[in-house]
Amino acid sequence: MWNALDVILLCLVVQAAVTDLLLRKIPNVLILSGLLLAFCLHLLLGTSWALLHAWLAGMLVGFFLFLPLYLVRAMAAGDVKLMAMSGAFLGPQGALKAALLAYLLGGLLAVLMLLLVVPPGTRWRDSWRSNLGATARNIGHLLRPWLGRLIGLPLVPVPLDKSRSVGGMPYGVAVALATVTVVVWSPR
Repeated sequence: MWNALDVILLCLVVQAAVTDLLLRKIPNVLILSGLLLAFCLHLLLGTSWALLHAWLAGMLVGFFLFLPLYLVRAMAAGDVKLMAMSGAFLGPQGALKAALLAYLLGGLLAVLMLLLVVPPGTRWRDSWRSNLGATARNIGHLLRPWLGRLIGLPLVPVPLDKSRSVGGMPYGVAVALATVTVVVWSPR
């Protein structure tokens, strides 16, 4: 049976997913409120500091598993903070499961967006080829400094022009779906 942590977490991640879909942004007030609620609920529902430890460890696991994608600009900061908030509710093991599942769901969502998002007045085949080519160029542009570092060149970040973007992906949806899946199918 679900407890208060689960119900509040589900409400928060669904709200984050809807906001990310509509605005392509996850509000900081939602993340901070969730972190504070998780902290308070862990204190109220727990009999020891072990649950508080689960809050901190889960938050850190969620944060650090998504941080590398933010650093290479493959993900927005709101998505990283959302995963940290989710981890604060789920604990370290739940955060690990949710993050790995969110990676898989996010990859599937990215492929679907590449294939299915067609600008008005464009044929699907032309749009797909254009999106795929732009995506490959952007990935190469982002990885070039890191690959240069492997052969001894200094690591210098290369700015990615927003006009080169193939389109923003609402990764909060993948995090929400992963979190819901972990909550529903994890024994409590």
